[in-house]
Amino acid sequence: MNSHRSQIPRDSDAVPVFRSLSEIPTGFGPSVVAVGNFDGVHRGHTEILASATAEARSTGARAIAITFDPHPDRFLRPSDSPLLLTPLTERFRLLGATGIDAVLLLRFDASFAALTAREFVERILVSALGARSVHEGQNFRFGHGAAAGVREMAAMGAELGFSVRVYEPVRVRGMEVSSSAIRSLVAAGDMRRARWMLGRPFGVHSTPASGRGIGTRLLVPTVNLAPYHELLPAFGVYVTRLCLHGRAFQAVTNVGNRPTFGEASFAVESHILDFEPIELGEQTPIELEFLLRLRGEKTWPSPEALKTQIFKDVARAKRFFRLLHSR
Repeated sequence: MNSHRSQIPRDSDAVPVFRSLSEIPTGFGPSVVAVGNFDGVHRGHTEILASATAEARSTGARAIAITFDPHPDRFLRPSDSPLLLTPLTERFRLLGATGIDAVLLLRFDASFAALTAREFVERILVSALGARSVHEGQNFRFGHGAAAGVREMAAMGAELGFSVRVYEPVRVRGMEVSSSAIRSLVAAGDMRRARWMLGRPFGVHSTPASGRGIGTRLLVPTVNLAPYHELLPAFGVYVTRLCLHGRAFQAVTNVGNRPTFGEASFAVESHILDFEPIELGEQTPIELEFLLRLRGEKTWPSPEALKTQIFKDVARAKRFFRLLHSR
């Protein structure tokens, strides 16, 4: 084991994150590197990261993921940039769960965007990280104007002392896995295929909205999420799992404007099926996993008609959980 390992402590809850090159400990390398946005940390990402980590373990190197904030599209094409599957803190958690040793978060700004491919390789991969190997998907592009790809990376690696391993896209049930494909599925409410590509249910991490039942204890079986500014599923009603304080509750969640009761008012509102009072404040972390879309949102002719439909939604959700637990 290298003597410098104590310089970046690692526990089971968090991966060390370097937020600039100056934060990287002296003598960090040699390293095995993967570079990407890693939005969603989906099955394609985890295959690359697991392989990079395995190589690092076998060679006594460190495995490190390089990612960016903001997402490059938000800097380069702000009017057309995507809502994200995983906000930054959740991305860190998921990256850490792959077993990597650290994350390097690079600020994507005008200065970084101006780096040539050669400058990126020499300054970051070679000088800062002591890269001995780089693992990338075949569509990876880098450098000013995305001028270089894996072929150019391999040529520079042959000159500067690192190898490059290139991965073809992962396919799941005939579908090519990518962050953009998963965003499209989530935006359409297709939680089943999104789950196949992610390797887990799509989830939202937030806090409760202030209001009814929120205080020192949650005393009613309904929780509204605080305003959430990244990707949410299509408007509709979903079978969900609401995770609080390490406990998972079964729930039915409506995403939408609640049009039946007068003026539209957007909310992500979850009704807990197996409710019991629980500690809940306005800053309590909530994870809401979307498991199945039951139906789209619609305006009902009367509150009574809506109530009848809600009973049907709840019955379908309970059946879903019974079948899930019987497997």
